Amino acid sequence: MKLIVRLGQGRTPMSNHGMNNEVIISCAVTGAGDTVGKHPAIPVTPRQIADAAIEAAKAGAAIAHLHVRNVETGKAGRDLANYREAVQLVRESGTDVVINLTAGMGGDFVYDPSNPSVAGSGSDMIDAAARLAHVEDTRPEICTLDCGSLNFGNGAYIATADLLRDMAARIQKMGVKPEIEAFELGHIWLAKQLIAEGLIDSPPLFQICLGIPWGAEATTEAMLTMRNHLPADCNWAGFAIGRNQMGFVAQSMLLGGNVRVGLEDNIWLDKGVHATNGTLVARAKEIVERLGGRTLTPAEARIKLGLKKQR
Repeated sequence: MKLIVRLGQGRTPMSNHGMNNEVIISCAVTGAGDTVGKHPAIPVTPRQIADAAIEAAKAGAAIAHLHVRNVETGKAGRDLANYREAVQLVRESGTDVVINLTAGMGGDFVYDPSNPSVAGSGSDMIDAAARLAHVEDTRPEICTLDCGSLNFGNGAYIATADLLRDMAARIQKMGVKPEIEAFELGHIWLAKQLIAEGLIDSPPLFQICLGIPWGAEATTEAMLTMRNHLPADCNWAGFAIGRNQMGFVAQSMLLGGNVRVGLEDNIWLDKGVHATNGTLVARAKEIVERLGGRTLTPAEARIKLGLKKQR
Protein backbone atom coordinates (compact mmCIF):
# COMPACT_ATOMS: atom_id res chain seq x y z
CA MET A 1 0.00 0.00 0.00
CA LYS A 2 1.49 3.36 -0.99
CA LEU A 3 1.54 6.22 1.45
CA ILE A 4 0.56 9.69 0.37
CA VAL A 5 3.68 11.62 1.29
CA ARG A 6 4.75 13.69 -1.69
CA LEU A 7 2.45 16.60 -1.12
CA GLY A 8 1.80 18.56 2.03
CA GLN A 9 -1.52 19.89 3.21
CA GLY A 10 -0.72 23.56 2.72
CA ARG A 11 -2.50 25.64 0.12
CA THR A 12 -1.21 25.88 -3.43
CA PRO A 13 -1.28 29.46 -4.77
CA MET A 14 -3.65 29.90 -7.67
CA SER A 15 -2.39 31.77 -10.70
CA ASN A 16 -5.57 33.83 -10.98
CA HIS A 17 -8.01 34.71 -8.23
CA GLY A 18 -10.06 37.12 -10.35
CA MET A 19 -13.64 36.69 -11.53
CA ASN A 20 -14.13 34.35 -14.47
CA ASN A 21 -15.66 36.24 -17.39
CA GLU A 22 -15.63 33.30 -19.83
CA VAL A 23 -17.74 30.63 -18.20
CA ILE A 24 -18.35 27.00 -19.10
CA ILE A 25 -21.81 25.78 -18.08
CA SER A 26 -22.13 22.07 -17.30
CA CYS A 27 -25.55 20.50 -16.95
CA ALA A 28 -25.99 17.34 -14.85
CA VAL A 29 -29.23 16.18 -16.40
CA THR A 30 -30.53 13.39 -14.15
CA GLY A 31 -28.11 11.97 -11.55
CA ALA A 32 -28.78 8.92 -9.43
CA GLY A 33 -30.77 10.46 -6.61
CA ASP A 34 -34.27 9.55 -5.46
CA THR A 35 -35.96 12.30 -7.50
CA VAL A 36 -38.39 10.25 -9.61
CA GLY A 37 -41.83 10.91 -8.13
CA LYS A 38 -40.70 14.25 -6.71
CA HIS A 39 -40.63 15.84 -10.17
CA PRO A 40 -42.98 15.09 -13.08
CA ALA A 41 -40.28 14.69 -15.74
CA ILE A 42 -37.00 13.33 -14.41
CA PRO A 43 -35.13 11.76 -17.37
CA VAL A 44 -35.06 7.97 -16.93
CA THR A 45 -34.78 6.21 -20.30
CA PRO A 46 -31.76 6.62 -22.59
CA ARG A 47 -33.92 8.62 -25.01
CA GLN A 48 -35.10 10.94 -22.24
CA ILE A 49 -31.55 11.39 -20.96
CA ALA A 50 -30.24 12.14 -24.45
CA ASP A 51 -33.08 14.60 -25.07
CA ALA A 52 -32.27 16.30 -21.76
CA ALA A 53 -28.63 16.69 -22.80
CA ILE A 54 -29.67 18.14 -26.14
CA GLU A 55 -32.13 20.52 -24.43
CA ALA A 56 -29.37 21.70 -22.08
CA ALA A 57 -26.96 22.26 -24.97
CA LYS A 58 -29.49 24.29 -26.92
CA ALA A 59 -30.05 26.44 -23.81
CA GLY A 60 -26.33 27.20 -23.53
CA ALA A 61 -24.58 24.34 -21.76
CA ALA A 62 -21.20 23.38 -23.21
CA ILE A 63 -21.02 20.12 -21.23
CA ALA A 64 -23.71 17.53 -20.47
CA HIS A 65 -23.00 15.29 -17.47
CA LEU A 66 -24.81 11.96 -17.81
CA HIS A 67 -25.91 9.17 -15.49
CA VAL A 68 -28.29 6.43 -16.58
CA ARG A 69 -31.13 4.90 -14.57
CA ASN A 70 -32.93 1.61 -14.32
CA VAL A 71 -35.64 2.09 -16.93
CA GLU A 72 -38.15 -0.04 -14.99
CA THR A 73 -37.74 1.50 -11.53
CA GLY A 74 -36.20 4.91 -12.21
CA LYS A 75 -33.57 4.17 -9.58
CA ALA A 76 -29.82 4.54 -10.06
CA GLY A 77 -28.45 2.23 -12.73
CA ARG A 78 -25.21 1.38 -14.53
CA ASP A 79 -26.33 -0.78 -17.44
CA LEU A 80 -23.78 -0.55 -20.25
CA ALA A 81 -26.42 -0.79 -22.97
CA ASN A 82 -28.24 2.24 -21.57
CA TYR A 83 -25.04 4.31 -21.58
CA ARG A 84 -24.25 3.19 -25.11
CA GLU A 85 -27.72 4.16 -26.34
CA ALA A 86 -27.83 7.54 -24.58
CA VAL A 87 -24.39 8.55 -25.86
CA GLN A 88 -25.16 7.40 -29.39
CA LEU A 89 -28.42 9.37 -29.44
CA VAL A 90 -26.65 12.56 -28.39
CA ARG A 91 -23.91 12.08 -30.95
CA GLU A 92 -26.36 11.39 -33.76
CA SER A 93 -28.57 14.36 -32.89
CA GLY A 94 -26.48 16.97 -34.69
CA THR A 95 -26.31 19.05 -31.49
CA ASP A 96 -22.77 19.77 -30.38
CA VAL A 97 -22.11 19.22 -26.67
CA VAL A 98 -19.21 17.82 -24.67
CA ILE A 99 -20.28 14.51 -23.10
CA ASN A 100 -19.18 13.91 -19.51
CA LEU A 101 -20.07 10.47 -18.12
CA THR A 102 -20.20 9.69 -14.43
CA ALA A 103 -17.80 7.03 -13.18
CA GLY A 104 -19.01 7.34 -9.62
CA MET A 105 -21.28 4.32 -9.43
CA GLY A 106 -20.17 1.09 -7.83
CA GLY A 107 -18.82 2.61 -4.64
CA ASP A 108 -21.89 2.50 -2.40
CA PHE A 109 -21.37 0.87 0.99
CA VAL A 110 -24.12 0.34 3.56
CA TYR A 111 -23.09 -0.86 7.01
CA ASP A 112 -24.63 -4.16 8.13
CA PRO A 113 -24.85 -4.04 11.93
CA SER A 114 -25.45 -7.80 12.13
CA ASN A 115 -22.21 -8.56 10.25
CA PRO A 116 -19.88 -5.55 10.16
CA SER A 117 -17.21 -7.38 8.13
CA VAL A 118 -19.36 -7.41 4.98
CA ALA A 119 -21.42 -4.88 3.05
CA GLY A 120 -25.10 -4.78 3.91
CA SER A 121 -28.24 -4.54 1.81
CA GLY A 122 -28.11 -1.62 -0.61
CA SER A 123 -24.35 -1.78 -1.13
CA ASP A 124 -22.94 -1.78 -4.66
CA MET A 125 -19.18 -2.27 -4.69
CA ILE A 126 -17.27 -2.96 -7.92
CA ASP A 127 -13.64 -2.63 -9.04
CA ALA A 128 -11.97 0.04 -11.17
CA ALA A 129 -12.45 -1.79 -14.47
CA ALA A 130 -16.18 -2.24 -13.85
CA ARG A 131 -16.60 1.39 -12.75
CA LEU A 132 -15.14 2.44 -16.11
CA ALA A 133 -16.63 -0.17 -18.45
CA HIS A 134 -19.05 2.30 -20.04
CA VAL A 135 -16.29 4.90 -20.45
CA GLU A 136 -14.07 2.35 -22.17
CA ASP A 137 -16.96 1.42 -24.46
CA THR A 138 -18.24 4.89 -25.44
CA ARG A 139 -15.10 7.07 -25.05
CA PRO A 140 -16.65 10.38 -23.96
CA GLU A 141 -14.47 13.47 -23.84
CA ILE A 142 -14.77 13.67 -20.01
CA CYS A 143 -15.62 11.27 -17.21
CA THR A 144 -15.75 11.92 -13.49
CA LEU A 145 -13.23 10.74 -10.92
CA ASP A 146 -14.67 11.03 -7.40
CA CYS A 147 -11.38 11.53 -5.64
CA GLY A 148 -11.94 9.97 -2.23
CA SER A 149 -14.32 8.33 0.20
CA LEU A 150 -16.91 10.06 2.37
CA ASN A 151 -19.99 9.44 4.45
CA PHE A 152 -22.81 9.80 1.95
CA GLY A 153 -26.30 10.18 3.40
CA ASN A 154 -26.83 7.19 5.69
CA GLY A 155 -24.22 5.09 3.91
CA ALA A 156 -20.77 5.72 2.51
CA TYR A 157 -19.07 6.18 -0.83
CA ILE A 158 -15.81 4.24 -1.05
CA ALA A 159 -12.92 5.19 -3.34
CA THR A 160 -9.57 4.24 -1.84
CA ALA A 161 -6.26 5.74 -2.94
CA ASP A 162 -5.12 2.62 -4.79
CA LEU A 163 -8.49 2.16 -6.50
CA LEU A 164 -8.25 5.78 -7.68
CA ARG A 165 -4.72 5.16 -8.95
CA ASP A 166 -6.10 2.26 -11.00
CA MET A 167 -9.01 4.33 -12.31
CA ALA A 168 -6.82 7.35 -13.14
CA ALA A 169 -4.34 5.19 -15.08
CA ARG A 170 -7.16 3.59 -17.09
CA ILE A 171 -8.79 6.96 -17.85
CA GLN A 172 -5.43 8.39 -18.93
CA LYS A 173 -4.81 5.45 -21.27
CA MET A 174 -8.24 5.99 -22.87
CA GLY A 175 -7.41 9.62 -23.64
CA VAL A 176 -10.43 10.82 -21.61
CA LYS A 177 -10.19 13.92 -19.39
CA PRO A 178 -11.00 13.10 -15.75
CA GLU A 179 -13.21 15.63 -13.99
CA ILE A 180 -11.95 15.38 -10.42
CA GLU A 181 -14.98 15.66 -8.14
CA ALA A 182 -13.98 16.94 -4.71
CA PHE A 183 -16.49 16.81 -1.87
CA GLU A 184 -14.03 17.94 0.82
CA LEU A 185 -10.44 19.15 1.19
CA GLY A 186 -8.89 15.70 1.49
CA HIS A 187 -10.11 14.84 -1.99
CA ILE A 188 -8.11 17.74 -3.43
CA TRP A 189 -5.02 16.61 -1.53
CA LEU A 190 -5.39 13.07 -2.91
CA ALA A 191 -5.95 14.39 -6.45
CA LYS A 192 -2.76 16.43 -6.24
CA GLN A 193 -0.93 13.24 -5.29
CA LEU A 194 -2.28 11.47 -8.39
CA ILE A 195 -1.16 14.44 -10.49
CA ALA A 196 2.32 14.28 -8.91
CA GLU A 197 2.51 10.58 -9.76
CA GLY A 198 1.81 11.37 -13.41
CA LEU A 199 -1.61 9.70 -13.44
CA ILE A 200 -3.57 12.83 -14.40
CA ASP A 201 -2.46 15.00 -17.31
CA SER A 202 -2.16 18.79 -17.25
CA PRO A 203 -4.21 20.88 -17.12
CA PRO A 204 -6.30 19.04 -14.51
CA LEU A 205 -10.04 19.65 -14.24
CA PHE A 206 -11.72 19.92 -10.82
CA GLN A 207 -15.36 20.11 -9.75
CA ILE A 208 -16.01 21.46 -6.23
CA CYS A 209 -19.19 19.76 -4.96
CA LEU A 210 -20.95 21.45 -2.05
CA GLY A 211 -23.92 20.71 0.16
CA ILE A 212 -23.96 16.91 -0.26
CA PRO A 213 -24.36 15.23 3.14
CA TRP A 214 -21.77 14.71 4.59
CA GLY A 215 -19.15 16.53 2.58
CA ALA A 216 -18.29 20.22 2.55
CA GLU A 217 -21.19 22.53 3.34
CA ALA A 218 -22.58 24.97 0.79
CA THR A 219 -20.90 28.09 2.13
CA THR A 220 -18.72 30.79 0.63
CA GLU A 221 -15.99 29.86 3.12
CA ALA A 222 -15.99 26.23 2.00
CA MET A 223 -15.78 27.06 -1.70
CA LEU A 224 -13.09 29.68 -1.14
CA THR A 225 -10.99 27.35 0.99
CA MET A 226 -11.25 24.49 -1.47
CA ARG A 227 -10.46 26.79 -4.39
CA ASN A 228 -7.36 28.02 -2.56
CA HIS A 229 -6.00 24.47 -2.38
CA LEU A 230 -6.36 23.72 -6.10
CA PRO A 231 -3.28 23.41 -8.33
CA ALA A 232 -2.27 26.66 -10.00
CA ASP A 233 -2.65 25.33 -13.55
CA CYS A 234 -6.08 23.74 -13.18
CA ASN A 235 -9.48 24.49 -14.65
CA TRP A 236 -12.27 24.24 -12.12
CA ALA A 237 -15.99 24.55 -11.61
CA GLY A 238 -18.21 24.48 -8.56
CA PHE A 239 -21.81 23.92 -7.59
CA ALA A 240 -24.16 23.52 -4.66
CA ILE A 241 -27.32 21.46 -4.51
CA GLY A 242 -30.96 22.36 -3.91
CA ARG A 243 -31.96 25.93 -3.20
CA ASN A 244 -28.32 27.00 -3.21
CA GLN A 245 -27.78 26.07 -6.87
CA MET A 246 -28.19 29.48 -8.48
CA GLY A 247 -26.48 31.40 -5.70
CA PHE A 248 -23.39 29.28 -6.26
CA VAL A 249 -23.48 29.89 -10.00
CA ALA A 250 -22.67 33.48 -9.11
CA GLN A 251 -20.33 32.47 -6.28
CA SER A 252 -18.25 30.14 -8.44
CA MET A 253 -17.96 32.70 -11.23
CA LEU A 254 -16.92 35.44 -8.79
CA LEU A 255 -14.19 33.18 -7.38
CA GLY A 256 -12.83 32.39 -10.85
CA GLY A 257 -14.60 29.13 -11.62
CA ASN A 258 -17.00 27.62 -14.11
CA VAL A 259 -20.49 26.47 -13.14
CA ARG A 260 -22.79 23.46 -13.01
CA VAL A 261 -26.58 23.24 -12.83
CA GLY A 262 -29.13 20.55 -13.69
CA LEU A 263 -31.83 18.27 -12.33
CA GLU A 264 -29.25 16.00 -10.69
CA ASP A 265 -28.61 18.75 -8.13
CA ASN A 266 -31.87 20.72 -7.96
CA ILE A 267 -35.41 20.10 -9.25
CA TRP A 268 -36.85 23.60 -8.72
CA LEU A 269 -36.59 26.75 -10.86
CA ASP A 270 -38.52 28.94 -8.42
CA LYS A 271 -40.58 28.22 -5.33
CA GLY A 272 -43.29 25.79 -6.41
CA VAL A 273 -42.09 25.74 -10.03
CA HIS A 274 -40.44 22.57 -11.27
CA ALA A 275 -37.37 23.12 -13.42
CA THR A 276 -36.21 21.49 -16.61
CA ASN A 277 -32.57 21.18 -17.53
CA GLY A 278 -33.13 23.81 -20.19
CA THR A 279 -34.64 26.35 -17.81
CA LEU A 280 -31.87 25.80 -15.26
CA VAL A 281 -29.19 26.36 -17.91
CA ALA A 282 -31.01 29.45 -19.19
CA ARG A 283 -31.17 30.87 -15.65
CA ALA A 284 -27.46 30.18 -15.12
CA LYS A 285 -26.61 31.82 -18.43
CA GLU A 286 -28.62 34.89 -17.43
CA ILE A 287 -26.70 35.13 -14.15
CA VAL A 288 -23.37 34.89 -15.97
CA GLU A 289 -24.35 37.58 -18.43
CA ARG A 290 -25.78 39.91 -15.78
CA LEU A 291 -22.44 39.67 -13.97
CA GLY A 292 -20.71 40.84 -17.14
CA GLY A 293 -19.48 37.49 -18.46
CA ARG A 294 -20.26 35.24 -21.37
CA THR A 295 -20.77 31.51 -21.70
CA LEU A 296 -18.45 29.40 -23.85
CA THR A 297 -19.53 27.17 -26.69
CA PRO A 298 -18.63 23.46 -26.68
CA ALA A 299 -15.83 24.17 -29.17
CA GLU A 300 -14.42 26.90 -26.93
CA ALA A 301 -14.74 24.68 -23.87
CA ARG A 302 -12.73 21.94 -25.59
CA ILE A 303 -9.87 24.37 -26.16
CA LYS A 304 -10.00 25.79 -22.64
CA LEU A 305 -10.03 22.36 -21.01
CA GLY A 306 -7.47 20.77 -23.33
CA LEU A 307 -9.79 17.95 -24.39
CA LYS A 308 -8.69 15.22 -26.76
CA LYS A 309 -10.89 14.46 -29.74
CA GLN A 310 -12.83 11.25 -29.24
CA ARG A 311 -15.36 9.49 -31.47
